[in-house]
Amino acid sequence: LVAGCNRTADERILDRLRLIRKTLGSIQSPHEAWLTARGIKTLPLRLQQHSRAAQVVAEWLEQHPDVSRVNYPGLASFPQRDLAERQHALHGGMLSFELKQGAEAGIALMNAVRLCVLAENLGAAETLITHPVSMTHGDVPREMRERIGITDGLVRLSVGLEDPRDIIADLSQALEVARKNEPVATYSSTR
Repeated sequence: LVAGCNRTADERILDRLRLIRKTLGSIQSPHEAWLTARGIKTLPLRLQQHSRAAQVVAEWLEQHPDVSRVNYPGLASFPQRDLAERQHALHGGMLSFELKQGAEAGIALMNAVRLCVLAENLGAAETLITHPVSMTHGDVPREMRERIGITDGLVRLSVGLEDPRDIIADLSQALEVARKNEPVATYSSTR
């Protein structure tokens, strides 16, 4: 389920939001509202597990010889760590990392993961992984991708509720395959 809300104290913006909601009908169905209400009950526990596991995975990735950079607010190396610490108690399950070997290694990694699920969307109970250059942003011109930080070796990871040791084991074997660039017949980029 993906859901959200818009809030404002500005009456002009509120009037515009109400018009858009009325015109487009962008409100939840009763079933989606029930799923939201049900999911909110366990959200704090899930967020704790996502955050705990992501921290462990990010720290492991930061030490991996095939990874040049890890982006995760919980890491001491994160450029805006102080700001992140002031803004939130938990850092969530989203992280990204940069493969030294670039696009081909990213595709090989996608081919080799077994526990991590290939997905162009992120944020679920299971760990989801994507290689933007060959998946979500493959049609974006290289110059634009690079300008906004989407490099050939960038991998996005939405750490799920699994034991972080299992996620690390999967990434470890997949990174080994990517280093050797061994073909595995499950996914291949069409770009």
